[in-house]
Amino acid sequence: MDGFGQRLADAVSARGPLCPGIDPHPELMRAWGLGTDADGLREFCDICVAAFAGFAIVKPQVAFFEAYGAAGFAVLEGTIAALREAGVLVLADAKRGDIGSTMAAYAAAWAGDSPLAADAVTASPYLGFGSLLPLLDTAAAHGRGVFVLAATSNPEGASVQRATVGGRSVAQSIVDDVAAANLAAGQSLGSVGVVVGATVSDPPDLSALGGPVLVPGVGAQGGRPEALGGLGGAKRLLPAVSREVLRSGPAVADLRQAAERMRDAVAYLA
Repeated sequence: MDGFGQRLADAVSARGPLCPGIDPHPELMRAWGLGTDADGLREFCDICVAAFAGFAIVKPQVAFFEAYGAAGFAVLEGTIAALREAGVLVLADAKRGDIGSTMAAYAAAWAGDSPLAADAVTASPYLGFGSLLPLLDTAAAHGRGVFVLAATSNPEGASVQRATVGGRSVAQSIVDDVAAANLAAGQSLGSVGVVVGATVSDPPDLSALGGPVLVPGVGAQGGRPEALGGLGGAKRLLPAVSREVLRSGPAVADLRQAAERMRDAVAYLA
C-alpha cells in the first residue's frame, strides 16, 4: 500500500484539498433537531458521511465522541469505517501526546490495527518531539499519517509556540523536526504533516516540510479561503472547515452544497 502522503496527494488531485470536519457539538445537534445522546450522535454522523462522501479527506473531532463514553467510541468506529468505505481518507483529530509505553498505546489505538485507527491522526509534541517517535513509527509501519501541532490559532498557544530557543521559535523547531522525519523516510511525498492555524499572523517557514499542512480555522473562526495561498511557503495545504459548513445542515443536500462551495473557494490550492 502507498504511504499516506501519496494517497493524500492522489485524493486531493481527484477531489480537492478541503478537509470538512465532523464536529457533533451538542448545540449543533440540537439545532439540527437531534437528541444529544448516542442515537443523535449516530444520526448526525450518518448525515455527515452522506454529505462528505465525495471529498478527499474528512476530520472527525474525537472529543465530541469521547463525551459519550463507550457508545460514542462505537459511533466513531462506525463513522471511520463508513467514510473509508466511501473512499474518503479519515483524519482522527485526537491530539494525542504522551511518553514511553503510554504513547505507544495511543499509537496502537490511533495508528495501528485498532478499529479506531484512521488514515491519519493529530498529535501534540509539547512533551518534546521525540516523545512522538512511537506514534511516528507505528504510523509509518501501517501506511498512516500524523499531523503534529505546530502553530495554533488560539491566543494561549503563543506563549509556548512563539518562544525562542537557540534563535528559532518552538513552532519552527517542530516544523524542522517534522521535515527531518520526512526526509529520513525517503518518500517524495512525506506522510508527516503539521497543523498551522489559518489565522496565525506569522507562520513558521514551511517551505522544506516535505509533508502536508492542515490549516484549521477557515470560515467561522476567521480564516479567509482566498488568503491561504503561500502560507509559510507551504506546498501542500489542507484547509479544514467545520462550523462554516455544518451550520447548513441537517439536510444532506444543503450540507454537501455548502461544503462544495468551500471546496471551490480553496481549489486554487490543489
